[in-house]
Amino acid sequence: MTSWITRPGWVGNLLALAAGALMPLALAPFDLWPLALLSIALHYLGLRQLSARQALARGWCYGFGSFAAGTSWVYVSIHDFGAASPPLAGFLTLGFVAGLGLLFALSSWLWVRFLRRDQAPLTDALAFAALWLLQEAFRSWFLTGFPWLYAGYSQLHGPLAALAPLGGVWLISLILALSAALLANLARMERRPAPAIAAGILLVGPWLTAMLLGQHAWTQPAGPPLSVAAMQGNVPQNLKWDPEQLRAQLVLYRDMTLQAERSDLVVWPETAVPLLLEQADAYLGEVAGHLARRNSTLITGVPVRQANEQGEQRYYNGVIAAGDGEGLYLKQKLVPFGEYVPLQEVLRGLIAFFNLPMSDFARGPAGQPLLQAQGYRVAPYICYEVVYPEFAASLAADSQILLTISNDAWFGRSIGPLQHLQMAQMRALESGRWMIRATNNGVTALIDPFGQVTEVLPQFERAVLRGEIVPMQGLTPYLRWRGWPLAAVCLGLLGWALLARRREP
Repeated sequence: MTSWITRPGWVGNLLALAAGALMPLALAPFDLWPLALLSIALHYLGLRQLSARQALARGWCYGFGSFAAGTSWVYVSIHDFGAASPPLAGFLTLGFVAGLGLLFALSSWLWVRFLRRDQAPLTDALAFAALWLLQEAFRSWFLTGFPWLYAGYSQLHGPLAALAPLGGVWLISLILALSAALLANLARMERRPAPAIAAGILLVGPWLTAMLLGQHAWTQPAGPPLSVAAMQGNVPQNLKWDPEQLRAQLVLYRDMTLQAERSDLVVWPETAVPLLLEQADAYLGEVAGHLARRNSTLITGVPVRQANEQGEQRYYNGVIAAGDGEGLYLKQKLVPFGEYVPLQEVLRGLIAFFNLPMSDFARGPAGQPLLQAQGYRVAPYICYEVVYPEFAASLAADSQILLTISNDAWFGRSIGPLQHLQMAQMRALESGRWMIRATNNGVTALIDPFGQVTEVLPQFERAVLRGEIVPMQGLTPYLRWRGWPLAAVCLGLLGWALLARRREP
């Protein structure tokens, strides 16, 4: 089996594709976390005997398998809601997945061409883990980023979860990649006592540290518990922007709010109000006024029209706090093709998918103030924003409560919404703060500072989630230092491996 994986050719490439497809099984909703180790180990072994050119194909097959299995929900968005025919939706989905596979092709080529050290298995494993992490970080930035399917998410309920407050999901990814490479190299270090001992320490140390930390509390309550009512309207996506359904949606959320028991925080999902803020002013004023008399805060998603720095009127995906609270936040991390269309002068009008409702949003400015609710600072993330570790940490560090609102109806009954929930859970764990997650049709949930769901609504049901959260204060090591220590370690390891490789005959 091992020889099939390591040798060049189509058999090894097919095994690499299968190895990549194992990674999503380690993540939500399957949560078979040991498969993350197996997937990475197989990828590492598959590059051991290849040339740089062969590594390009092998890495692409691994990436294609991972994203084809883990982001198949893209097809649902394009076909079900983008009005694309099955062949066209399939073609666009395959193109998307094939493009993402190129990122693994690039990292595999770099590994074999510049970093692989066949005669130094310990250094080899360390450099491989560093490159794995930098590949994940690169995916969160390149072309606005697609930070999906990180290996570290597999440990949300696994033994390494306690490391998230120390270095975020990326620290866990680094440890998983290092552990997988070391396990794959054990046989090569049998007759090398010093490297074998060092490898044993590096292999066991992080897992033991995580187990000893357990549920260590890095943050403390900043005040008494707050009651929360999160509204899940379950409005079908095909009716969301239908002008004939506008009044029904406004009445729906108003009545759900007025009929619910009094809560400190009332949260509606992303674009729950399918009107521009200026057009919905009277409506929101009525609801917010009622809640203010009950000392309650309303937080809702709403589109916003506002002039930018050049004086141009642009549209934004926004969230506001009203009643016993205040603030307006404009979304900064936009979904390509969902909220804006790259090269729109060329693509708009080709197919209906490129003309989706509300697909011409502008990016909100950096450095916006947080929302204020019940005297506490709330870090708001609109849908896709919660999947960016560093961006989320920058807002969380100044907050006492985390909030994410979303409309995952775009993904239907696929695994996409459950993956999205898992990433929100990791953000709560990294920051040591409670997270409120309000969605149109699920998954609406409350998440504690250890990343565990305390209250949840079933998907595809109209209901009100009720529960309590606690405002938190203090900074976890990850919020304090962010990813800079990890970046320095990884660059140092890669530099060491590169110099050592150049000195070898």
